[in-house]
Amino acid sequence: MSVKFLAPQDGFLGLSGKDAATPQDAKAWIIPFGLEASVSYGSGTAAGPDAMLTASHQVELFDEVFWSETFRNYGVATMKPLPHPSEVEPALSVLEEAVQDALDQGKFPLVFGGEHSLTPGAIRPFVAAHETLTILQFDAHADLRNGYDGEHYSHAAAMRRCLDHDNVRLVSVGIRNISAEEIPFLEENKDRIEIFWGKDQKSWKLDDIVAAVGTGPTYITFDIDGFDSSLMPATGTPEPGGLFWNETMEIIAAVSKSANIVGADIVELAPQEGLHGCDFIAAKLAYKILNYALSS
Repeated sequence: MSVKFLAPQDGFLGLSGKDAATPQDAKAWIIPFGLEASVSYGSGTAAGPDAMLTASHQVELFDEVFWSETFRNYGVATMKPLPHPSEVEPALSVLEEAVQDALDQGKFPLVFGGEHSLTPGAIRPFVAAHETLTILQFDAHADLRNGYDGEHYSHAAAMRRCLDHDNVRLVSVGIRNISAEEIPFLEENKDRIEIFWGKDQKSWKLDDIVAAVGTGPTYITFDIDGFDSSLMPATGTPEPGGLFWNETMEIIAAVSKSANIVGADIVELAPQEGLHGCDFIAAKLAYKILNYALSS
């Protein structure tokens, strides 16, 4: 694949001049991938990457946790949006190649989606590179169906398709929707899946989440509907009872101290006119994931 990049002022964080790293020097590569092929309620995820990039130009570069402009520690470059087939399965091969290109250059890939069906393609290079890969999933939905509405690679089957790889483990945080058809698979794979249910949030212990993730290679997939619907209505399937900002940051910060975060994606943002705050939350989330993964 011939990788092409946006001008820094048009890419993530809207950097220019002396603030911008070259793609060769940047440790983080943003991969916009607006796949939208299997959404089953609200639509609009194809516009998610552009909305996140635009909103990121308003994100303050100084991070009060790290007490610095953290992007300077690692540098960031943004790929041009990749043309891809409209069908999910062949589109995943395009994303897989882009992520592989990033890893071949020693970069940290952060995918901006698009719908959640993209994650099984994004993780393939990591699955091949590591003996065991842990996926840390922030989500309202378990996504353990074996397909949905006739689509084997549906967004509702995203984690099931990831678990088709025997060396993948799953730690899910904030789940508050699961179907009866998913339960047998969950119960048969309790050695590979640990869920921190949204209903039990008051009794979660941060140390338990950190221990479940472990110390090995970890890929973060963040479905934006993992946030409470009052905070994040701009998604196809908003759900009450979800995460809020500070507790989410506490989890990512704690995990980053022990696990080796090797890549990430942020998916299912469906921008809505007048709700630019949702785009901003997703963009700031991306910055914080990079900061914890690359500055900790």
